[in-house]
Amino acid sequence: MGEWDLLDRLLDKVQSHSTVIGKIWLTVLFVFRILVLQTSAEKVWCDEQSDFICNTQQPGCENVCYDLAFPISHVRFWVLQIIAVTTPTLLYLGHVLHVIHVEKKVREKMKKHAELDDQTTMFLRRTFKMPKYTKSNGKISIRGRLLRSYVLHLVAKILLEVLFIGGQYFLYGFTLHTRYVCVRFPCPHQVDCFLSRPTEKSIIIWFMLVSAVISLILSVVELFYLCVKAVKECMARRQDYTVTPVTPPLVERKAFKNRDEVIQNCANMELECQGQKLEVNGVTGGVNEISKKISENNNMGEVHI
Repeated sequence: MGEWDLLDRLLDKVQSHSTVIGKIWLTVLFVFRILVLQTSAEKVWCDEQSDFICNTQQPGCENVCYDLAFPISHVRFWVLQIIAVTTPTLLYLGHVLHVIHVEKKVREKMKKHAELDDQTTMFLRRTFKMPKYTKSNGKISIRGRLLRSYVLHLVAKILLEVLFIGGQYFLYGFTLHTRYVCVRFPCPHQVDCFLSRPTEKSIIIWFMLVSAVISLILSVVELFYLCVKAVKECMARRQDYTVTPVTPPLVERKAFKNRDEVIQNCANMELECQGQKLEVNGVTGGVNEISKKISENNNMGEVHI
């Protein structure tokens, strides 16, 4: 199928702009879904309508019974599923290419003005936003707008996978029966219809179903991984931008208080010693003068402190 080549080339570009889990998802899509659909499923279902035989000769009865048993061909249903699931990925690729193109222009403008003076360079840096999604080696960093776009495309893929798996179950189940009973106009009575190779077709149906479930699980795991990574980066940024408070902690305040108390106690003891010396030397004026002198010394000591 040459019509898959364009989709293969576009999805191949997404690999360089995805996470590790996203690259595994693309590998499962290429190998276990598109390749199997190209090589096996189309060949197995090539005779689905021609070999659908009913035990009646009524004109139009077989066509009506076939339409009742298979409202849409399995191969066409899987083609629609793959196209629908890969559409969010292609939209994300378009967003990435747009961001790369914009930041490439910014880099070129900065290179042109690199030889100007410092003031002009500072003005240009304030005018143009610095490239923050693309690196010098051409790779991108999934964060900010790109991270939100990546998460949205993952959510869309998960919803589409669930929708198509449920649609396949409600349309015709997950296995094929050997005999289908049809009661529908213009069939004259109850008609038994038989299809070719039901067991082989059932095996391919289950293989495609398992591949779709694996893709769904990978998308859910990738979404959980990105959410956990974003929360960790947000917490790390908060710790980096934490400002040290001006007010000292409680332990330091207690230390300052204890140091002031020790200094005050030493000053009081020194003043008491001076008062005792005055009494021993026979200072006149009695106790009142001594107390006045001690109070004056205390005031001086406190001012000195």
